[in-house]
Amino acid sequence: MGWIALKMLVGDRAKFLGIVMGLTFAALLITQQGSIFCGLMLRTCGQVSDITGADLWVMDPTVRYIDDVKPMLESNLYRVRGVEGVLWAVPLYKGQARVKISPEVARGRRAAVIEQVILLGLDDSSLIGAPPPYRVLAGNLRDLRLPDAVFVDSERLAKLYPSEDWTRVKKEGKTFYRRFLRRQLEMNDHRAVIVGVCEATRTFQTNPVVYTTYTRAKNYAPQERKILSFVLAGTEPGVSPKVVADRIRAQTGLGAHTASDFAWMTINYYARYTGIPINFGITCFLGFLVGTAIAGQTFYNFTIENIKQFGALKAMGVTNVRIVGMILLQALVVGLLGYGIGVGLAALFGWATQGGELAYFTPWLLLPITACSIVFICVLSSLLSVQRVIRLEPAIVFR
Repeated sequence: MGWIALKMLVGDRAKFLGIVMGLTFAALLITQQGSIFCGLMLRTCGQVSDITGADLWVMDPTVRYIDDVKPMLESNLYRVRGVEGVLWAVPLYKGQARVKISPEVARGRRAAVIEQVILLGLDDSSLIGAPPPYRVLAGNLRDLRLPDAVFVDSERLAKLYPSEDWTRVKKEGKTFYRRFLRRQLEMNDHRAVIVGVCEATRTFQTNPVVYTTYTRAKNYAPQERKILSFVLAGTEPGVSPKVVADRIRAQTGLGAHTASDFAWMTINYYARYTGIPINFGITCFLGFLVGTAIAGQTFYNFTIENIKQFGALKAMGVTNVRIVGMILLQALVVGLLGYGIGVGLAALFGWATQGGELAYFTPWLLLPITACSIVFICVLSSLLSVQRVIRLEPAIVFR
């Protein structure tokens, strides 16, 4: 009976392709929009994941996400170091700065380039929070200790130097970025020299990221009484970071979170206080509705056109259970085809946009969610057809 059901399914190729295309569109839209949403949410906490080596982030207790910087007094650094279980603690500055590049340095531009950048000030001695060596494209991290030295994010370097021939990046690779070494910038009327280019995760704000030392960042940033943005801390071996975080909150009154908890805080903030989840949710829901409408209607028409064949099978003694099994088999086949093609097209789309402006990340959990959606569409489409076949009288064959 299974073979007969498959022969009936592919007998009308137009309707068969119509069902598969409807399910493919639904799977593609759900997977694609879900991946873009996940990629966008990961960008919101990209700087948390970029700064490695720290077990804890200590901040003002009212901070809600990574860009919600509320400066603290530098004396809080020593208070954190005095908490039991803290092995080390270093300062981290994070803020906005304005970079100015003169016309002659900007290579042919008549006007100076002025851009807002995200300025990160790392601990002068340890450089904790600096990009790992495998993400350095040009220069050496030790050069950050040189006078006026900064590292610049390669992803947004084109905003600072738009007149460069950026089509040569793929051809020359790391060699291309070496041409930017020793070029000068101006931040807050202070001289800065590019000593390295590194990879940094694209941020939600899309601004270039500039790394320098903590002491130098205080000169590049607008003058304030409070300058300390975060404290990065490491815990003693064998001590749970969450336990130490509780001690810091209890003894100092500051906020303390592990890197993963802080990243989720940032994601939850953007998911709760922005319209991003609603917009992507509506798009996925529309894809689900369109897939249900196309597949359900086509599958129902397919069953109606084959109603005499089902009547003949019932007249020959085939039970309703067996016929329902045939319809479910047909739904399973088109569901697998639609799901496979849709997810494959979404993966191809992600591969084609890799390294571009579009945020795209497909977590493994999104695949079973898409599969469940396609299964629900197939079951709903099958129920519309099954109830018609079950009520079918075998005598219809002889009319």
